[in-house]
Amino acid sequence: MIISHQHRFVFAAIPKTGTHSVRQALREHLSADDLEQVGLFVNKRFPYEELAAIKHGHISLQQIRPFLGEDAFASYFKFAFVRNPFDRFISYCAFMTRADGAFLKNPKQVMRYVLHEARPMQHVLFQPQHTFVTDADGTLLADHVGRVEDMQGSYDRICERLNLPGATLGQVNSSRRGSYRDYYDDALIEDVAQLYRRDLELFGYGF
Repeated sequence: MIISHQHRFVFAAIPKTGTHSVRQALREHLSADDLEQVGLFVNKRFPYEELAAIKHGHISLQQIRPFLGEDAFASYFKFAFVRNPFDRFISYCAFMTRADGAFLKNPKQVMRYVLHEARPMQHVLFQPQHTFVTDADGTLLADHVGRVEDMQGSYDRICERLNLPGATLGQVNSSRRGSYRDYYDDALIEDVAQLYRRDLELFGYGF
């Protein structure tokens, strides 16, 4: 997450949505009073003990709200990026088995294991995307939700809204795979759709 008091914005970094390239671009415009929490490639912590203890930078808008204060939270431009949940799930499975290459050897077996046996709902990389940008009642707290599928265009629109100079986003921590659709059968489509149903509805995605 990045909080810029100078430019009056909050960037909520949802895991597995290309957040590192956005962070890199935004850092060019941060002042000494602006804040960032991140735990990969760069190590930075918020000056709030409770949030600093989390260590990673995937903090939700609901979590930061009491620390930012209601006036600032209401007036700052809050944004995030989301990704097709079917594609994001593939990315999760490949990332978590990168050490032994299990996903590359038998992707469907890994997908079924994660969905039905491991079911790591508390793991920050696995959690539904809407939990990072909604409140306890499910109300969307973000003012703008960009899409990984149009990463550059979404970022350009955010820069225009914030009156920041645009920049070409780099590829950071990316992997090369074919279409996510190639990894699914009908049963897996239904299982992932059920798991991430709210993400699909809220952000308008489908298989």
